[in-house]
Amino acid sequence: MNIKQFYDKPLAQASYAVWNNGQMILVDPSRDPKPYYDLAASTGSKIMYVLETHPHADFVSSHLQIHRETGAQILVNDLVGVSYPYQSFNHGDTIQIGGNATIKALHTPGHSPDSNTYLLMDEHGQEVALFTGDFLFIGDVGRPDLREGAGKIHAKRQELARQMHQSIQNILPQIDGKAVVYPAHGAGSLCGKNLSDELSDTLANQRITNWALQDMSEEEFVESLLADQPFIPKYFPFDVEINRNGAESLAASIAGIPSLQADAILDEDADIVDTRPEADFKAGHLKGAINIQAAENDKYETWLGSLVDPGKAFYIVVPNDEDKANILERTAKIGYETAVKGVIVGKQFPVKDITRANVKGNPDESGEYYIVDIRQKGEHATNNIFETSVNIPLAELKDRASEIKTGKPVLIHCAGGYRSAVGASLLQSVRPDLKIVDLSTDINNFKQALQH
Repeated sequence: MNIKQFYDKPLAQASYAVWNNGQMILVDPSRDPKPYYDLAASTGSKIMYVLETHPHADFVSSHLQIHRETGAQILVNDLVGVSYPYQSFNHGDTIQIGGNATIKALHTPGHSPDSNTYLLMDEHGQEVALFTGDFLFIGDVGRPDLREGAGKIHAKRQELARQMHQSIQNILPQIDGKAVVYPAHGAGSLCGKNLSDELSDTLANQRITNWALQDMSEEEFVESLLADQPFIPKYFPFDVEINRNGAESLAASIAGIPSLQADAILDEDADIVDTRPEADFKAGHLKGAINIQAAENDKYETWLGSLVDPGKAFYIVVPNDEDKANILERTAKIGYETAVKGVIVGKQFPVKDITRANVKGNPDESGEYYIVDIRQKGEHATNNIFETSVNIPLAELKDRASEIKTGKPVLIHCAGGYRSAVGASLLQSVRPDLKIVDLSTDINNFKQALQH
C-alpha cells in the first residue's frame, strides 16, 4: 500500500493518492487531474474512488471531471447536499482498496458541518493514516467561520467551534497515535491561523504539540479558536458552491478564452489583472490595472480571489503567449476562468503612474510620506515597523481608500514587497488623485534596522 501527497504551494493545498494491488483512491484532488492520471498510469492502477472531505472554500476540486473521465465513484457525506452523481459515505461507512486495505469515514464537523475525515487501515486492521481535510492541520484546526453564508447547511461560527471541540474529544481519542495525519493545507492557507510548515505528523505528536488538542474546557477552546482568524477572501463562498455542484473539465473551461493585443479596445466595466513582474508593471501598464504577480510560488490565486469579486468580468495581462495557458489554469484553480474576457499579451503599455520609493533616512522622522501599512491587523499590531503608519489591510484597501486624506505622497509597504506591489496598483486604480510610491522589497532594510 502506498500514499503520495501532492502539494500546491501557492494555495498551500494538499491532495492525496492511495494505491494498493492495482486500485487507487484520490482525496481532495486539485483542479487539474493530470498528475493523478500520470501516477495511476505509472503504477498500473485504476482510479476507483474520489473522496471529498467537504466542499472546499479555497480551491476548486476536479472530482466531477475525474468521475466523468475515469468512471471513478465520488464519495462524500450526504450532508454536503451535492448535485452531481455520488455515493453516500457517512460516519462509519467503509470501502476496500485492492482487496485488503480499508478506508473508513468519520464525520468530524467543526470547520464545516458536513466534514469527513478518512481513516486508512492496512490488511491487518492497523490504523495507518488520517486524511483530515480542513478538520485537523499540523499545529492547528480548521477555522469555523466560513459557513455562515455558504453551502447547503449554514452554521454560525460559535456553533461550529463547539462542534470542532466535540469532534476532537469524541473522534480523535479512538485513533491509534501511530497513524499519520495528512491534512488538506499547510502554512500560508487562510483556512486556519496557526498552520505548521510541516505537511504530516503522527497523531501522537499532534496530541502533544497542537494547541487545539490540549486539555481545555469547551468555552476556553471556542474563545481561542475564534480569536484572530485571518480575513475571509471574497471567493470562498463562491468556491463552496462550485464544489457542491462540480466543476467542468479544466481544458474545456479555458479553451475559448481569446488572446488580445495590447491595443485592444476593452470593456470599461471590466477589471484588469496584470500578472507581470513588478518592474515590468511599473515600467508601463494599462490604466487601472492591478499588479497581481504570478511567478511560480506567488499567491496569485489567493489575491485574485480576494480583490476581484466573484463573477466580475476581468482581463488578464501576461508578458507572452507561453504564459497564457499556465495563468489561465491557475485562474481556474479558484473557478475564476469563467469571468475572464480575454488575455492581453504584450510588454509595452503607456501608463507609468507608480514608482518604487527611494526612501532616505527614517520616513517616520522626515514626515515626507503618508505611510500605509497593508499587512494584516495582527502583523501590524505585533510589529509596527513605522510608528506613524496607518494600517489598512490589503483585503480592505479598495473599500477604505477614501479614508486616506493627505497632500503627501502615499508610501505603501507590507512585509516583503509582494503585497505592496498589489496594494500600490490597487490604490492608484481607485484613487488616481494620489501620488503612490511603493516601498517594495526595500522594507527589508527597515526590518533589519529594527533588529539591531
